[in-house]
Amino acid sequence: MLLHVKSTPHISASWDRYLAGEFELPYMQELFAFLQSQESARIYPARENWFAAFEQTPFDDVRVVILGQDPYHGPGQAHGLSFSVPFGEKVPPSLRNIYKELNSDLGMGTPEHGCLTSWAKQGVLLLNATLTVEEKTPGSHQNRGWEQFTDAAIEALNTHRQNLVFMLWGKYAQDKGAGIDTSRHLVLEARHPSPFSAYRGFFGCQHFSKTNAYLEAHQQQAIDWRLPDALPNPKAQIGFDFSTPSP
Repeated sequence: MLLHVKSTPHISASWDRYLAGEFELPYMQELFAFLQSQESARIYPARENWFAAFEQTPFDDVRVVILGQDPYHGPGQAHGLSFSVPFGEKVPPSLRNIYKELNSDLGMGTPEHGCLTSWAKQGVLLLNATLTVEEKTPGSHQNRGWEQFTDAAIEALNTHRQNLVFMLWGKYAQDKGAGIDTSRHLVLEARHPSPFSAYRGFFGCQHFSKTNAYLEAHQQQAIDWRLPDALPNPKAQIGFDFSTPSP
């Protein structure tokens, strides 16, 4: 029997307007059934943070999209925001390279933590293409339905918003964002910040200053890319029901 969601998962009212229908489609029911079948495995992030990117950054507040691929697959790392880790976790190599580019681009120091919640609260949607992963198994939840759901989110922004900035790092993100209307939005492309590719086109991309210049040119407030020394460790409370309905 397919898993059914008794009520639409709460993302935020503004996202529900565009994505609520996705939860009624067969692919999403099949995705939830798959996730329920994996309950004996360690899945990251925690269930309450699967939709944290949408909860932290409501649809109408989005100004920038930074697109990732998978959540981190190590214990304690993933909390629903692409490239970000909770306070107390070691800063991952790709994020450390993002910090290096920030320092080169805008002269900022290197943060001691990897929690990017303050960016999300300013309108930076930190969205992974796939929203869950099995522990120590990168790519394990690809092609299960998450990509269709996040495609729908990107298309909603592409169609119903204007003058957004999309940062697409690496071929995967660039392929996923290939349909973004460049007459309505700014698309910035570079190599992935991974240690394997950062020196071949990520360093020196100046995406952070270019983003702020574009936002200000379109009468929007620039992003404050500085990270505070400490923040509470927020968790998006999604509140949806994965139980199988009674006959």
